[in-house]
Amino acid sequence: MLRKQLVDAQDMAASAVQTALETSARLQHALAEEARVKAINSDLVARNALLELQVEKMRRAAHGTSSERSKRLIDQLELAYEELEASTTEDEIAAQAAAKTTTIESCERKRARRRAFPDDVPTERVVIASAKSCSCYGSDRLTKLGETVTRTLEKIPARHKVIETVRERFSCRDCETIMHPPAPFYVTPRGMFGAHFLASLVFEKYGMQNLLNRHRNRYAQEGITLSLSTLADNVGAVVSANRPLCMLFEGHVLGAGRLYADDTTVPRLAKNKTDIARMWSYVRDDTPFAGRAPPAALFYYSRDRKGELAQAHLANRRGILHADNFAGYNALFKPAGSEAPSIHASCWAHGRRSLFELADIATQMKRKPGKTPLVSPLAAEAVRSIDLIFAVERAINGKTANERLAVRKDVAAPLVKELELWLRKTRSTLSRHDAERLGGFYRLPRRRPYLPHQQRRRTRAARYRPWKKGLAHRCALLHRRHLPEPAPRTVALALETDP
Repeated sequence: MLRKQLVDAQDMAASAVQTALETSARLQHALAEEARVKAINSDLVARNALLELQVEKMRRAAHGTSSERSKRLIDQLELAYEELEASTTEDEIAAQAAAKTTTIESCERKRARRRAFPDDVPTERVVIASAKSCSCYGSDRLTKLGETVTRTLEKIPARHKVIETVRERFSCRDCETIMHPPAPFYVTPRGMFGAHFLASLVFEKYGMQNLLNRHRNRYAQEGITLSLSTLADNVGAVVSANRPLCMLFEGHVLGAGRLYADDTTVPRLAKNKTDIARMWSYVRDDTPFAGRAPPAALFYYSRDRKGELAQAHLANRRGILHADNFAGYNALFKPAGSEAPSIHASCWAHGRRSLFELADIATQMKRKPGKTPLVSPLAAEAVRSIDLIFAVERAINGKTANERLAVRKDVAAPLVKELELWLRKTRSTLSRHDAERLGGFYRLPRRRPYLPHQQRRRTRAARYRPWKKGLAHRCALLHRRHLPEPAPRTVALALETDP
């Protein structure tokens, strides 16, 4: 009986393993098919952009250049095309990598025939020597059958050269074995450009903001004719080759227990105008806490400031997030199932900035020379109080966590409590339209007890129906009698770096 049960358990385990393997195979097949379809769609979009660019060039050539508008339009189309071409190459490489483990047909794009490099470009011939004897019988009677030549364009300072990598093929006369050394490593699949050339190309594009069409024109002046699609192809290949390194860097930054998040505006070239894009920055810096991990910064680019972007960047992260009051982060601080949400640490620097602008005399003198600056005494007092807290933070910068906690309890906590009481007392005397209240005083937490949905609706209705105001107030007072007295809330000391 026991043996039968054991056999049944083994059969069930084998069936479960077989089911898991089949599910994994179907999943890999689906992912490979998705990558292939994505690469095909990217290729079609890039071809459409190329056709639009060619049509505009022919229209300009046929009808002349009556204004600079057509020239700017061509530049915009070339910019859009190079981005699509780079993305298409990246998708193609991903589809080819996914097709290796499945039976899905690999996605191969149709490309124009490679142009020959100019003959006057210096050529450096590198010969990878083959074996001098046969590996089977040790015979040295070898016959050369030919060679495989790969011409790679490489860039060196102030000049270009072509490196010919020759791999000789030999056959053994005794056993007819063909010997051919393997190809060396190339950054891109076809080895058309060398590592230094690609590094310079990518740096000029992203580091110096030089478009690829300008690179094409510069190379043409140097006697090397390269198409825009060829350059965009290799930019996409470089992005795909650096993706593992970027993933390791991303894991190091986002894996920190404390993360600093912020975003800034960057100009983006668009059609007939300049749009405002966003650069999201995430910084890991444990040096204020005597941490040993190296500091690092991670940047993401986006065309807008949607909250879904920040949520996608920090979707799988847990820990303390130092950020401003941007509403896009709110979803990260809500519990999701059994996982604990991220902890929001408000940024003192952002809260101080709006108050500092009302008390900055130097900036007002520069903007309006000769006029008396308007300085808010309340904002200046708030800035002085916050600066005292900043001075405490600077003094404990780099200390251990226990040392920092002891100093904060003894020195910083009384300053924060005093600042909170002063802010609450001062806010009650201000109008809702005062600059100080709009600047930084609104950041204080409210002490109003919670009211249910029906009670809030009655309270709002009383604002517009004065004859029912007494009833709403009586209901609110009756509800508040059964509520516990709210505990006083203090401003959290969230600043962990120098202001």
